[in-house]
This record gives sequence, C-alpha cells and structure tokens, in this order.
Amino acid sequence: MTEQQPFEVVRAYPGWELRYYPEHLVAQIAVSGSFEQAGSIAFGPLVGYIGGANRSRTRISMTAPVVQGERIAMTAPVVQQPGEAGDYIVAFVLPSSLTAQTAPEPTDPRVQVRVMPGRYAAATRYSGRWSQSAYREHCDQLRAAIAGAGLRAVGEPRFARFDPPFKPWFLRRNEVVIEVEGSPE
Repeated sequence: MTEQQPFEVVRAYPGWELRYYPEHLVAQIAVSGSFEQAGSIAFGPLVGYIGGANRSRTRISMTAPVVQGERIAMTAPVVQQPGEAGDYIVAFVLPSSLTAQTAPEPTDPRVQVRVMPGRYAAATRYSGRWSQSAYREHCDQLRAAIAGAGLRAVGEPRFARFDPPFKPWFLRRNEVVIEVEGSPE
C-alpha cells in the first residue's frame, strides 16, 4: 500500500477538516502549462527522481498525494498551485523515513528537494475528474468555510491527488488544502 502523508485532524467540520501537517520533504518541479496538463508534464521528471535518477541511484517508494499549486516565492511553503503565466509547482511528498540529510540529490536540475515546515491547514475531500473547474469550486467552498469558522487562510491553495490516472474518475480521491494562520486553539 502507498504511504500517505501524515497529518493530525485537529477538528472536523461539516465537509472539511482542520489538520496539522508535520514537517516533511517534497520533491518538486516548476512546469508551464494548463492546470490539467501540469501534473502530466511534471510526472516524468518526478517519477524519474524517485525511480533512481538521483546521485546515489536510490529508488524511493511512491507516496500520496501528488500536490499541485501556484508558483509563489521560494521562501514560502509550496506544493502545487496555479500561478504566473501558467506556471505550477508539482510535488511528490517523499516518504517519512527520509530527512533533508538522507534524501538523495536529484540529477535533474529542475527537480528540487524541499523541507516543508509543519503547519495547520484546512482540507476538503472530493471525488471526480482532475479539472480546474472542480478544483476552483471546492476551493471557493473551502475558503468560505474557513472564514465562517473564524480562521484566516494564508498562502495559496494546493490541489492534492491521491490516485493514479487509470483509476475511474468517480473513485478518485482529491483534496483542496489551504494553510491557515497560527494555532487554531
């Protein structure tokens, strides 16, 4: 079974959860294209990295989700988000057994390994196609729910895909994840 990115549910709300994601590593790449194309464009270099296209030729287990978000400043946490001129950051969450010191160095200069700090985030889950319209609809609903709960969204939303493309669209697990400021206690 594919390792899932760990998180703790801090509070469950109708239709969404407030979660805490501990610090973790991602392998990410910036790509240009449409929302629907970004994952496919990024897949080759990222699967190459986990398949052994790294300095130590180490194979890394696939994890879930694959995350997509807008390109934002490299000093901020990034996963995959739509951005300037159609640029997206697409990331594979790396296994929890890896650290910044033990993750192999990519041989493809487009692939970067980044440490993502621990953070609180709101997340909503839905099934369906990997379309920008479905993503935006669920993103808008989550933003309204966050505001309604008295929380403040920060950063750009991220689109998380948990299933391979051959899985029927109506069985796919997708999520919109939006970081929230501070501890929600």
